Amino acid sequence: MLSWLSDNLVNIALVAAIVLIVAWLIHVMVRDRRAGKAPCGGNCASCGACRDCASCGSCAAAKEKTTAHR
Repeated sequence: MLSWLSDNLVNIALVAAIVLIVAWLIHVMVRDRRAGKAPCGGNCASCGACRDCASCGSCAAAKEKTTAHR
């Protein structure tokens, strides 16, 4: 068992590093989602998908504000 671990130590370290990076990216995405940050950065003028995309929270809120004033 120890010889297998020593033979594959580099591979184990690389896989562990990749898993940590992916876990950190998921954590950042969840944190931003809970904070209400839009995936397009919240700038509706520069987001080509906001017109058709209902998942863009800040752009959807901006649309509701503009339609409410009319």
